[in-house]
Amino acid sequence: MSTLEYLWLNFNNITVIHLGALEHLPELRELRLQGNKLRSVPWTAFRATPFLRVLDLKGNRIDILPELALQFLANLTYLDLSSNRLTVVSKNVFLNWPSYQKCQQLHCRAKILSSMVLALDNNPWVCDCRLRGLVQFVKSNSLPVILVNSYLICQDPVYKAGQLLHEIKLSVCMKPQISTPSANITIQVGQNVTLHCLAQASPSPTISWNYPLSIWRKFNVLTSSTAEDAVLSQLIIPAVHLVDSGNYTCVASNFIGRSMLVISLHVQPAQVLPASYSLSISREGNSYIDLRVVKQTVHGILLEWFSVANISEEWFTLYITSEEALRKEVVHIGPGINTYAVNNLLPGTKYEACLSMGSRPPHEGRCVVFVTGRDGGRLEDRERLLHISVVLCVLLLAAPVAAYVWTAEGPCSCREWGPHCCPRHRHALRPPPAVPQCKDRSFRDHLAVCEDGNGHRHMKGNEEKEDDSG
Repeated sequence: MSTLEYLWLNFNNITVIHLGALEHLPELRELRLQGNKLRSVPWTAFRATPFLRVLDLKGNRIDILPELALQFLANLTYLDLSSNRLTVVSKNVFLNWPSYQKCQQLHCRAKILSSMVLALDNNPWVCDCRLRGLVQFVKSNSLPVILVNSYLICQDPVYKAGQLLHEIKLSVCMKPQISTPSANITIQVGQNVTLHCLAQASPSPTISWNYPLSIWRKFNVLTSSTAEDAVLSQLIIPAVHLVDSGNYTCVASNFIGRSMLVISLHVQPAQVLPASYSLSISREGNSYIDLRVVKQTVHGILLEWFSVANISEEWFTLYITSEEALRKEVVHIGPGINTYAVNNLLPGTKYEACLSMGSRPPHEGRCVVFVTGRDGGRLEDRERLLHISVVLCVLLLAAPVAAYVWTAEGPCSCREWGPHCCPRHRHALRPPPAVPQCKDRSFRDHLAVCEDGNGHRHMKGNEEKEDDSG
């Protein structure tokens, strides 16, 4: 339909527009796709429709509008993108609009003012620095575009929700800047400490923490907004130990970039340690053990530990106990090893594993409690028995039918059909002196040899018969 000028496909279930869908519509003037399910539009496809003036995409699911989206719509004067899912749109999208550029060059604002129409209302706008250019574009006095609804409402961030876009003041986008009250902290063992990281950025940044023992020791992080473009993150370390000494890096990032700040924590040994920390701190106060289960099966586990000791070559003692299984095992492990596999455990049983340095008792080390998985072997055996029973039932049900077919098409069996096999000596077959036997030579020749208790033998074939009495 190369002469088609108006194409209305409103309120269908269109989800995708093929890149070549408009190739054979060079005269198209108006395309309406309102109320469909489009998430994106192949904007380069409009190269094939140079005379398109109206493009209605209202009520779809479009969430991105590229900066060069309108560059191939040279004669477009009406664009409706309302009721979509646009959150951020660059002003360059409209600065690259050929109709706008043409008007700016010819200074024809008065002439074209009534013909350039744009609809952007009812979208979930995120009112941060990324919309600053669009706000300036909308507020511009020399704008040769009419907005169908100039009341664009902010949805995010929360403290700006419900405000009108053209009434708020948006700051310039900037990379995060980080600060902290103290970059060097010294504390004694067993005390609590909180590290602070304040980041200012536009848009608001996300903050994360990196430290050497982040895999083994997880700490709580509290994040709050102190101002419009400021975020405070607090890393809470309870009951610090000597192993917690080191550098803690605060990382703040947004789409502009990221910044880092290092906070050094120094932990000093205490004279007397509280008793509540005896599970993870050795008697000497300078040793630390952290134990965890990294892999678990039905009959075994794999243990892994991290330790810091005042002796470079420290060996360990591993205790495996279970009250349910009545098991107690002690394993001595040499220095330089940080994993151990425990096998031959009972399924569905509770165990306790304790690791201590040297030959110290279990209560002075780190302990973990685990339960082995349940054994599926019994269930598999029951399923296997059920399958065998089903097969037997099928065989028993199918046996009479098979016997009938065999007797109808094949040679006879003297055990059940002896009298019919040997008709001449039917009188000699008297139960129970002898059990007739039949030896089948060939099913193809239908040849059978029958022998009764008196020694009579009868051979019957397709064309010959033989009777031999002994």
